[in-house]
Amino acid sequence: MTPTRIAIAAALASALALPAAAQAQGRMPVEKCFGVSRAGQNDCQTDTSSCAGTSKKDNQPDAWIAVPKGTCQKIVGGVVKG
Repeated sequence: MTPTRIAIAAALASALALPAAAQAQGRMPVEKCFGVSRAGQNDCQTDTSSCAGTSKKDNQPDAWIAVPKGTCQKIVGGVVKG
């Protein structure tokens, strides 16, 4: 691999890792967004189950996913419950 390709690959890897690192360090506040997850893709418990990934249908009203704060209101059908 040429030095140019190595530099490009390193820059791309850094750019892709930054959002995950910020989330892991708690710098990006998140909120629970209900009613938008796909079947089996919810982040945690629902009214009828106690585990992540157990929602039975798309857009199940009691299933939620964690999204960056302020994002849920921009998603069609997304509801932030307080």
